[in-house]
Amino acid sequence: MSDVVEKTLSALPGLFDSQTGAARITSRLRQLVKSITELTSKNEEESLIKQELSSMKEQVSSPNTSMMREIMVRAMYCEMLGYDASFTYIHAIKLAQQGGVLEKRVGYLAVSLFLNEGHELLLLLVNTVLKDLQSTNVIEAYMALTVVAQVFPKDMIPAVLPLLEDKLSYPKEIIRRKAVLALYKFYLIAPNQVQHIHAKFRKALCDRDPGVMTSSLHIYLQLITESPDDYKDLTGSFVTILKQVVGGKLPVDFNYHNVPAPWLQIQLLRILSLLGKEDRSTSELMYEVLDESLRRAEMNHNITYAILYECVKAIYTIHPKAELLEKAARCIGNFVLSPKINLRYLGLKALTYVVQHDAKLALQHQMTIIECLDHTDFTIKRETLELLFRITNAQNVTVIVEKMLDFLHGCSDEHTIIHLVGKVAELAEKFAPDNSWFIQTMNDVFSTGGDLLQQDVPNNFLRLLAEGSESKEEDDQLRLYAVNSYLTVLKGDASHLPQRFLQVMSWVLGEYAHLQESVDQREVIRLLTQLLDQRSVSSETRVWILSALTKISEGQTDLILDLAESLSSSQDTVLRQQAQELRQLSQDSQLYEWVLPRGAPWDSMEVDSSLSFLDGFVSEALAAGAAPYKPPHQRQEELCEDRALNLEPYSFSLPVSLSSCSITDRQSPTLLSVSSGLSGNSTELSQKAGSSTLILEGVKRVWGRDGYLRQNETTAPPVDEPSAAVQPSGQQEAAERLEPQPEPSTQNQDKLQLASSLFVGLGAGSSMSLLGKSEAPPPRFRKKPRPHESSSSSSSGTSERSSDSSSRSSHSTTDSFLYGSLLEEEPATSISAFSHTPKSSTANGLAQNKDTKEDRRANTSQILGGDMVIVRPNTFQDKHPSLVSSDLTALLPADLKDLPHSDVISLTSDPSLSLSSCRLFRDEALLLVILISNCTETVIKDVAVQLTCEELETASLRGNVMNCLEGNSTSVCHYALLMDEPHTNVSFTGTVSYQTQPGHTNTLSFSGTLSAADFIRPLVVSTEEYGKLWLSLSHDVKQNLKLLTDASDPLRTTLNALKDALQLHVVDIIGSEGIVACRLLSGAPCLLHCRVNGAALAMWLRSPHPALPDCILYHCQRALAQH
Repeated sequence: MSDVVEKTLSALPGLFDSQTGAARITSRLRQLVKSITELTSKNEEESLIKQELSSMKEQVSSPNTSMMREIMVRAMYCEMLGYDASFTYIHAIKLAQQGGVLEKRVGYLAVSLFLNEGHELLLLLVNTVLKDLQSTNVIEAYMALTVVAQVFPKDMIPAVLPLLEDKLSYPKEIIRRKAVLALYKFYLIAPNQVQHIHAKFRKALCDRDPGVMTSSLHIYLQLITESPDDYKDLTGSFVTILKQVVGGKLPVDFNYHNVPAPWLQIQLLRILSLLGKEDRSTSELMYEVLDESLRRAEMNHNITYAILYECVKAIYTIHPKAELLEKAARCIGNFVLSPKINLRYLGLKALTYVVQHDAKLALQHQMTIIECLDHTDFTIKRETLELLFRITNAQNVTVIVEKMLDFLHGCSDEHTIIHLVGKVAELAEKFAPDNSWFIQTMNDVFSTGGDLLQQDVPNNFLRLLAEGSESKEEDDQLRLYAVNSYLTVLKGDASHLPQRFLQVMSWVLGEYAHLQESVDQREVIRLLTQLLDQRSVSSETRVWILSALTKISEGQTDLILDLAESLSSSQDTVLRQQAQELRQLSQDSQLYEWVLPRGAPWDSMEVDSSLSFLDGFVSEALAAGAAPYKPPHQRQEELCEDRALNLEPYSFSLPVSLSSCSITDRQSPTLLSVSSGLSGNSTELSQKAGSSTLILEGVKRVWGRDGYLRQNETTAPPVDEPSAAVQPSGQQEAAERLEPQPEPSTQNQDKLQLASSLFVGLGAGSSMSLLGKSEAPPPRFRKKPRPHESSSSSSSGTSERSSDSSSRSSHSTTDSFLYGSLLEEEPATSISAFSHTPKSSTANGLAQNKDTKEDRRANTSQILGGDMVIVRPNTFQDKHPSLVSSDLTALLPADLKDLPHSDVISLTSDPSLSLSSCRLFRDEALLLVILISNCTETVIKDVAVQLTCEELETASLRGNVMNCLEGNSTSVCHYALLMDEPHTNVSFTGTVSYQTQPGHTNTLSFSGTLSAADFIRPLVVSTEEYGKLWLSLSHDVKQNLKLLTDASDPLRTTLNALKDALQLHVVDIIGSEGIVACRLLSGAPCLLHCRVNGAALAMWLRSPHPALPDCILYHCQRALAQH
């Protein structure tokens, strides 16, 4: 323990006096705890705590600090029991601000327990923390660092960061250790703000105190996990440290049960496994120390088992070496064969990890794994099934799935059920031998998993049925078998079936019941109607059932009308709406055929990714006062903006301190040469390229060939005894020969037969299994590729989600815009006899240009990504062909036709009107064009458009009021919008009111989303003007971005891609550095300094507005990710 802590603890008792000492505080808390433990009911506890809280409320007004300490202790105990003592929060802050050392200790402890990082009262503590960090009292600085590392707000990091950097050189090691941990917390919550001090992390790694060095490993583990290639040069240093730790060169204070620094060993092994993965040269540096770690570890304590487990994982993660693999395999065998449950579980877990690299290793422990399947311990059986899941193939899938389902039938743990049923569904989809087995297995999954199933399990199953495979005949056979299976289930007792299972059956019968020609459709309707009448069926499931009835109701008018009549008085508004739609469809066969075309291919569907069918619901909610939807990142940014303070008095600008550079941190990047050591890249190390050594400048040498140099005493070298984990090969073979052989009993014969079924297909280097069977053919359900699919399915058989539909591509491929003045009021433009309406497109605002096809405009099931979205039959769909670019140009006024514009996005529609929008880009504003199309033959009168968006300012508008709109014509309404405050995305809502009949006004609501990239314009400045402006800006952000390396000039290619996507102005490119400028439409500039850093682009952004750099950085990342 540090001498500072020892002196502190010995001095604290003297800080108490006889009247307000620790004994008094302890006795009062002891009395409270004793009173609570003697209670017999929850009501008595609540009554006692209320009395205690009332007593504390009366006492908090007392200026006696000793009484305040006692109150804080009791308040902390009440809060730990779950009762609200928020009235003491402000007093805890005051105690930390005004008291002495003991009061500060209690106050800081209470603050760290009471408040979280987002609590508004933490702002009152900032000045106190800054003062204590600058204090010469080690105890005060230590307590302030503890609070900073736990609950300090993210926005206040720039205020304390310079002080933390100074603490890295503090004389006392306990302060340096706490400073490193605080920087680690800052890196987790705001990595951009600490990137410029990565070089100081390396200095902490070679600190003279082992505790500081250990603390720095937390940061390096995180950094190497994110980017291992950037830290390959540190491999030798980590190996040297691990050698010295394993050799017992650290002080004995770091030992735990005579094991030298076990948690430090575990951290280093994890780091080495990341650095050596798929890298032979780096792995060769580790072989010796990994061998030493295995040899020295003795299986005599739980902590050594943990070290061996991490060592085995590292050996199988890095580039393989035969000798090490053999020793690791023997170590796993000793774990698995151990009679101790904990060791056997650890062995199974290690084996589960290892079989991903070498499945044959499982063959050596077949009988042990079989015995573990029948083990009495729940966790052993669960981990064994996890192991079997990893070795599943087409030949043993039936046996393994059977074992999993048997385990699930007797399992009551919800987490285990959710986990295993997903794996069973994945195996069934990937390795199903035939249709009957697949459908039966999925039925077991739905009935066993129940409503605990993750939504993607039924979604993937329905998607497989809907999309099919490459053979239409096999697809129809699978669907037909599913229909027959579900009809059989519904004819029995379906009252006990889970809701998810009922929903799946309803969807399948609605889509494919017509494939079973031998069953009358009236019988299917009767079964579904009976299901609809059951009281155990939830409201959500009734919607699925009614959707299925809608699909198969063609020609059954009498049954459908009776059903619709019975549901017309339902209390569920959704069911009433569906009943009304069902009645209309049953009475209009032409409309039914158009809305629900039977046999339409799934790939011809146009997915409404904007979820326009929810526009009515959203509009009603907004009208009732609900807040517009905001993406999570935007909510987080706005939350940070609300809490942000003006930090200008600190004059802090994230300096990049390099010993080899005399230029100040506020220097303009335009004054730097190509070879300058100073760069906007805060992560660049201040060492020459190609150097693989640590920065040892100013660091005392304390680590040498013989270990920790501070150790003067000599210790006897540890005796190298062979551990039980790594026995010599002769002993291992003898142990295997001495292993009891199974008797030729019936039970053992069953186990042998089970083993031959479970481990079939794991033979070495051949396509023959243990029983001589040939390998099974490829997976049965081979999905056919989806149109415009952006990513292939994963190896586990589950398809990945397509890229985010809300992503935005570039406005235009032109390099310059034609700018003009803002719009002025003009009469609305109406083009008669125009038969086109805007084309529906994806949510990113880009229409999909493809050949004309028969679109399946409305259906009861749409498949988007990996999710199955239920869409009720909608009779209000657009029947008009799509609007192409030339049609849009014809609609625009003459002064707007030459402006660059986005593609047309469909907003919403009803039987009379169809609304669409597009964006036009001008120098002074963003023009939002709303196209209003009359879908009828009659004239629509008194059309009025109203647009609302709190985050944007409307500079001008035109065409929002029209006296009349002729039949089959389109009118254009223009809004000129400005963005004063940066927002990543903003949502707008609006309504269109019109009259189809005199005195009867209809209202159509719509909504949409605009991106901050729509409001970014180039800022044309010279290099000199850029340099002067850079020095005047205070808010900056630094981040490494993706570099487009597939071109001869990666920097220029990357900057041009950003220029096209975000309308930036590239001021100049000099060697590996480039400077870029842009502005928000409101006028706030943002400067970007870019520099090539290996395979990344180091970007430094500055702006007078605190939120603008983060906003532009976000869109730069998206633009490069989509390139």
